[in-house]
Amino acid sequence: NRHVCPREFCVRNMKVIKFGGHAMGEANSPWMKIIAGLWNAGEKFVIVHGGGPQINEELKFRGIASEFVDGLRKTTPEVMSVVETVLTGSVLRSVVRALQEAGIPTVGISGSDGGTLNVEIRAGGKYGLVGDVVSVDVRLLNAVMSSGFLPVVSPVSTDSKGQALNVNADLAAGAIAGALSADQIIYLTDVAGIYRNWPDENSLIEEIDIKELQAMQFSEGMIPKVEAVINAISSGAKSARVIDGRSLQAFEDALAGKGGTCVRK
Repeated sequence: NRHVCPREFCVRNMKVIKFGGHAMGEANSPWMKIIAGLWNAGEKFVIVHGGGPQINEELKFRGIASEFVDGLRKTTPEVMSVVETVLTGSVLRSVVRALQEAGIPTVGISGSDGGTLNVEIRAGGKYGLVGDVVSVDVRLLNAVMSSGFLPVVSPVSTDSKGQALNVNADLAAGAIAGALSADQIIYLTDVAGIYRNWPDENSLIEEIDIKELQAMQFSEGMIPKVEAVINAISSGAKSARVIDGRSLQAFEDALAGKGGTCVRK
């Protein structure tokens, strides 16, 4: 992805974390306390969150059907209304509150804010209002970090026509990590890492380079995760690590450069 990063704004020595599931929005969250300890020691972070379970719950409550195509949620206008309400509303605010409770000064934004994510509707017509990231303007993110705040990003974005689009959080995080030349992007998922033969847990890949990963075939929900990792590395991130986001120990290990699946150039 192309990106805009004026030299005077760029923040170095930082990590991008894609949050989901257990780590998001918990009161007195041990996840956030770990980040707070590293933040207070001088490390910088950008957090990008998803919210699939919360979206599913709200869709079910409203009686709205939902389906997935190639691992992405098919997004009708009715589904998009729920996605935007949940992600940029309750989920974003809960993550910001949890981080602030841990003592981290935090700013929540959407992909639309400051034109951070430049998106266009995904081609093919079978995905609905799903957006692809065309480029990333990191000026707002860097200005927030340079002012001493931790940015939390909801991936919902707006195209050039003003249409809100549902951007997969894995792909948004990868694009942001690439544009920021992040030292590492950590994906918290519902599996232990990338499996060579999904869903065989014994086929977990511990370390792989991007060329080998590109040559492999994947299915279901693993598709956007692998696509996001490849895009992150290709566009400038130094490394990516896919871990079990249900395990606090796995998260601590990842921040120390261990565990899960590590992908390098």
